[in-house]
Amino acid sequence: MGAMLGAFMAVLDIQITNSSLNDIAGALGCSLDEGSWISTSYLVAEIVVIGTTGFLARVFSIKRYLLFSVVTFVIFSMFCAFAQNLNMMIIGRALQGLTGGALIPLAMTVNILILPPNVRPMGNAIFAMTATFAPAIGPTIGGWLTDNYGWQWIFFINIFPGMLMFFLLFNYLECDERHPELLAEGDYIGIFCMALGLGSLEYVLEEGERKDWFGNPLIRNFAIVAAIFITLFLIREFTAKKPFVNLRVFRYRRFTLSTLILAALGLALYGTVYLIPVYLAQIQGYSPFQIGLTLMWVGLPQLIILPFVPKLMRIIDPRVVAGIGLALFGGSCFIDGFLSPDFAMDQFRFSNIIRALGQPLIFVPLLSMSTEGIPRSEAGSASAVFNMSRNIGGSIGIAMLSTIVTQREHLHSVHLGEFVTTYTPAVQARLDLLRLLFESKGIDAGTANGYALAALNHSVQSNAYIMAYSDAFLVIGAALVLAIGGLFFMPKSLSSGAIPMEH
Repeated sequence: MGAMLGAFMAVLDIQITNSSLNDIAGALGCSLDEGSWISTSYLVAEIVVIGTTGFLARVFSIKRYLLFSVVTFVIFSMFCAFAQNLNMMIIGRALQGLTGGALIPLAMTVNILILPPNVRPMGNAIFAMTATFAPAIGPTIGGWLTDNYGWQWIFFINIFPGMLMFFLLFNYLECDERHPELLAEGDYIGIFCMALGLGSLEYVLEEGERKDWFGNPLIRNFAIVAAIFITLFLIREFTAKKPFVNLRVFRYRRFTLSTLILAALGLALYGTVYLIPVYLAQIQGYSPFQIGLTLMWVGLPQLIILPFVPKLMRIIDPRVVAGIGLALFGGSCFIDGFLSPDFAMDQFRFSNIIRALGQPLIFVPLLSMSTEGIPRSEAGSASAVFNMSRNIGGSIGIAMLSTIVTQREHLHSVHLGEFVTTYTPAVQARLDLLRLLFESKGIDAGTANGYALAALNHSVQSNAYIMAYSDAFLVIGAALVLAIGGLFFMPKSLSSGAIPMEH
């Protein structure tokens, strides 16, 4: 439970600042565009450290590395709360990501190595809660804390769970052996290539849309660096005698397919948590807390469903359970693919509940199937790769969806503009009505006419954005439907309840 609490804290901190970014940027005296680095710096650091966690856990021992990570994570959380400017905040968030990122794969490793096979499915369900419940509840907690106590409490909230986690791990987790001699034979070339390659890729994905993608020299250069060093990293890890991330775990077909499906789930999970808040803020004018209340319905039902998923997997083939989950999640996105100006909190509630029903049915079977048959000696590498795939899928998803919304809005604006002209009787009648409305408020005729045109233009642009967001939700739904196809190639599990592991 201590290890799972750490994973929950780390995943929660990915999303918790999103709904309060306006307040934080205002307090630090920076623009919203500059403030985006508050999230980007955390994600870049986190994805780098996830890959090194397996190696560092073998060197220092799982218990010692966990205790060190939680203490430093809490310290850097407090550093963020006391940040006086954007540079201090970016440094604090990067250090948070470097320490908090280790908590996610280590929780999965503890589950694989510590729990006996008959209990491991329930451990998988709890770990699934950290992966799917935390992103959904993050904006709710962040919005509520910001509205009631100030944005600093987004970071102070980590103190009590961190203390509880340290107490549980210190007292109840057995101390495994450390192997400092591995430092002398560490694959530092592989670590360097991975850090530079994945860090650059994460930067390109996070900042590409804001900076005009490859039209920006900085984005173009980082993309070249990412392509070169990720290629070098792959070559190194497949050829080195002692790679720090053993990519040979991909020789297990069940693990490979589970990881690919998880990447699609990451795209959908982080994509929906990105689209809904932006849509509600831009189109409906919602506050951070109202956005959180809307997303709450993705999180709360999961607490009821998750404990029953392992029992369901004993009755039904895990592949079928995952397929049902993907269908439910995809169906909820198709529902949101037909937005209208009246589509807000109440309308999202139905699709969010369906989404909440589907997410646990996907993640728990994937986690169970991915770990089946993997030797204990490769558990750390499998955990790192598995969790990296979710984060990379999420980053690709957010970048792709952001681009889709921008490009499709331009396209829909052009199409709507072909019909909305001053020569159309219906449009002219609407302009006359708006002009009379402004004139009734004491505005002169010339100014009222300009206001009427501006209001009509705003209405056209708003509808174009609504159609663009609809397109983005349909893309997520299509990605999840394609992921169902991967289950047809998945080998049948040796058992539905236990997850046997080779020694």
